[in-house]
Amino acid sequence: MTEPEQPRVMDGPGTGLEDRPENAVELSPAAGETPAPPRPAEPPVVRNRRILPAVLRWTTAVAVFAAVGAATAYAITGMARTDVPGLATESDGRWTYPRLVKPPLPSGSPGPFAVGNVVGAHYADLRALVLPAPEGAREDKALRGSDGWLAAKDYLAEYQVKEERDELGQKLVDNGLRHIAARGWTTPDGIRTRIYLLQFDTANVVETAFASDAVAFATPNYQVRGAAEVIYDEDFPETAAVSHVVRTAYVEEKPYGPEQVRQAYLAAGDVFAVILQSRAGTAEAVPFQQTVILQSQLLG
Repeated sequence: MTEPEQPRVMDGPGTGLEDRPENAVELSPAAGETPAPPRPAEPPVVRNRRILPAVLRWTTAVAVFAAVGAATAYAITGMARTDVPGLATESDGRWTYPRLVKPPLPSGSPGPFAVGNVVGAHYADLRALVLPAPEGAREDKALRGSDGWLAAKDYLAEYQVKEERDELGQKLVDNGLRHIAARGWTTPDGIRTRIYLLQFDTANVVETAFASDAVAFATPNYQVRGAAEVIYDEDFPETAAVSHVVRTAYVEEKPYGPEQVRQAYLAAGDVFAVILQSRAGTAEAVPFQQTVILQSQLLG
């Protein structure tokens, strides 16, 4: 939008310009009139010679301070905030992700939560719905699978107990698993992230067979490797909920082993998402919450 033109200030009366015509003539006294006697000359003003040097010294000092102040102000405004002592801003732990854009839908296909989409299907390419790795992360290329599709056995390898892996694997078959798209990475702070998107035929399958069965409120029904004592993550902000996406998050409580594991499960139409983060020592909450929320937005 074009900015409105600023009003201009025009010269006119009261600007200090003289109104007197240039061809005006001064009149001499009329004939017969005695001109007024000249005014006596005013006595010369005697100046104190000590005043001028003092004034000069103060003027010089003010000029020097003004120059120093201007240079300091320029230096601060030209510096990054983190370069100025006392003004440094510490990171809150969030990662920098590339600009996220939802993949285009095939021509004539509705969104997953459109009124006419009764099965809650994601018609966009599932591989394009997986959250990309943040800046500076080292991607786990093994999770790319073949042509972007991951084998079910590679997903099941995340679970600790063989009997549970077998049970979950059979459940995937019985409920018509179509695809698994996955991505994983490790950031410089040592956090390892894995995201799995499992797509089924309908949203009803996800809601009945996984959202309400594979995931319980207090603790997951299947044990993830390295996660012994897991509880519901009550610190995950409820205000960060994404419309149409059902989220359940868990955190491994102390005392945990060599690393702490965080996990989240999302039910979004015909897609069931599993998000895992682990780190030696403590897995920070902020990058985990950020990752879960962004993945939810891509699916929502």
